[in-house]
Amino acid sequence: MPTSLDGQLVVAISSRALFDFEEENQHFEANDDRAYMQLQLERLDRAAKPGVAFSLVNKLLAFNVESPRVEVVILSRNDPVSGMRVFRSAQHYGLPIQRGVFTRGESPWRYLRPLNAHLFLSTNEADVRSALGAGVPAARVYPHSARASSAHPGEVRIAFDGDAVLFSDEAERVYQSGGLDAFQAHERDHSATPLAAGPFKPLLLALQRLQHEPAAGMRIRTALVTARSAPAHERAIRTLMDWHIEVDEAMFLGGLPKGAFLREFEPDFFFDDQTGHVDSAAAHVPAGHVASGVSNA
Repeated sequence: MPTSLDGQLVVAISSRALFDFEEENQHFEANDDRAYMQLQLERLDRAAKPGVAFSLVNKLLAFNVESPRVEVVILSRNDPVSGMRVFRSAQHYGLPIQRGVFTRGESPWRYLRPLNAHLFLSTNEADVRSALGAGVPAARVYPHSARASSAHPGEVRIAFDGDAVLFSDEAERVYQSGGLDAFQAHERDHSATPLAAGPFKPLLLALQRLQHEPAAGMRIRTALVTARSAPAHERAIRTLMDWHIEVDEAMFLGGLPKGAFLREFEPDFFFDDQTGHVDSAAAHVPAGHVASGVSNA
């Protein structure tokens, strides 16, 4: 039978999201791609340092102890020569990554479709927007983000914003057009009506499958971290109930900065559609921007 990734959580990730190639990227921007290729070739036997999404990938792959449940694929604008260093760096850290697509400057997002990817992480905003447009959960990784805490080696911790990430941007549109009072009234009046799905619902569903069937020594822990507050909290909770999805923690912050709360939750990654929230989070935890919804029109 042909090889298949059916039934697995598939994560596609760029080389700069997985490894710290910021110095090499500066060399590329100051010169050209051939100079960059030469530098990567010279450093072929030097493992790259872990990048922003390294902890997330490392922990997800730990679910594969008994059977293949998570597949990580490098999907990169890097050239094939530089791809050799990416695979060698993965091998150095014991990451069982076997598949990669290297496009030497061309956008690789179209390869997400044959992969049936549940998540795409990249430092390239255009690629992320293209992936979201194709219906794939995707986020632009902030390379300057703090690295994940090592305090929870047996848990994959992921935090999500609500509106325009897990949920549609319906409520955010009301807020931007009518203000806080209109938003609160709209959500109170529609508290029993589930919100439409946002771009990251498929990822949350896939994570819940792992959550309900934990591997030896590995678990999933999720959190909803939103600027909503009572009474608008109820619609968010009821929507998750309607989807038969559970989150472990929910933070209704009423506009408070999210960074300090995420610092305490210590996620391996946080997703938000508003750059201000991502900036706040990135000072404390790995973070990515989801370029979806009215705030990113």
